[in-house]
Amino acid sequence: MKSFKVGNTHIGLQYKPFIIAEMSGNHNQSLERALLIVEAAAKSGAHALKLQTYTADTMTLDVEGNEFSITDPISLWTGTSLHKLYQEAYTPWEWHKPIFDRCTELGMIGFSTPFDETAVDFLEQLDVPLYKIASFENTDIPLIRKVAATGKPMIISTGMATVAELDETVRAAREAGCKDLVLLKCTSTYPATPEYSNLATIPHLRQLFHCEVGLSDHTMGVGASVAAVALGATVIEKHFTLRRADGGVDSTFSLEPEELNSLVIESERAWQALGAISYGPSEREKPSLQFRRSLYIAKDIRAGELLTPDNLRAIRPGFGLPPKHLAELLGKPVKVDVKKGTPLSWDLLL
Repeated sequence: MKSFKVGNTHIGLQYKPFIIAEMSGNHNQSLERALLIVEAAAKSGAHALKLQTYTADTMTLDVEGNEFSITDPISLWTGTSLHKLYQEAYTPWEWHKPIFDRCTELGMIGFSTPFDETAVDFLEQLDVPLYKIASFENTDIPLIRKVAATGKPMIISTGMATVAELDETVRAAREAGCKDLVLLKCTSTYPATPEYSNLATIPHLRQLFHCEVGLSDHTMGVGASVAAVALGATVIEKHFTLRRADGGVDSTFSLEPEELNSLVIESERAWQALGAISYGPSEREKPSLQFRRSLYIAKDIRAGELLTPDNLRAIRPGFGLPPKHLAELLGKPVKVDVKKGTPLSWDLLL
């Protein structure tokens, strides 16, 4: 599978992880705050900032009742109707251009998740460079085909999807024109917990679908994301806010600027540390070979004296014979006078 390029940034195993800051509804319905979030994401080192493009009416119906309300007792939004939640969380469409323009000014890629075909048409007018499909939409095959037909790279969250559903989604995307695809392991709970993250799925996704893989991470902190990089993730997406204490629909499981910066740094370190299968001393390690243990004369001895545990020891540095020869050398005579601190060599022996 080949890496690919978005803007000036490459996505692939041979490149450092592509870090996406997800704004979602953390702007709290303030364009000024939204632009501050863009600036903080750029300063923290994120490579991209992602929005969500929908309205409450393109997401659901304005209907009260259990089917249209969140009833999960552990949900952050329990008791709220879907329509009201999306009214609170959505990003006004007229904000998209100034937000994307600010991303460009700061050297970041700005893009979005469309939730219906009208959102795709709108985002195409803004010429976004790639698209994200949310986990709840990964079985919306008409939407998948609509986005894939743009020919732009697609990132698809896999949350809740079975292998059969993912196969149908990936086939639909490729048949409709998607050449560059990333699948993100995703646990569709908010926040998610590490024990249900199942990051071992990441290399399996790569093996099954022969595409780039990553993690849409809803856990607290950066540990899961760094672990994902060690398993081959080339894209990491995390929700982002200025301060969790400011509130907002996604603030509870969002990173703050210092944490996002830590993610950028630590994920790159994890990627650098992977390297290749390697044994023996590296070039940088070779000078340290001298500090291995080896056999040294520990007391002055005269010609003909026998080597004993008292006058022959395995110590640092490593210029003498290897310690593995100690047993066979004990009891052997030396042929010349030898001073304390002399590395033992075969030519000193009778």
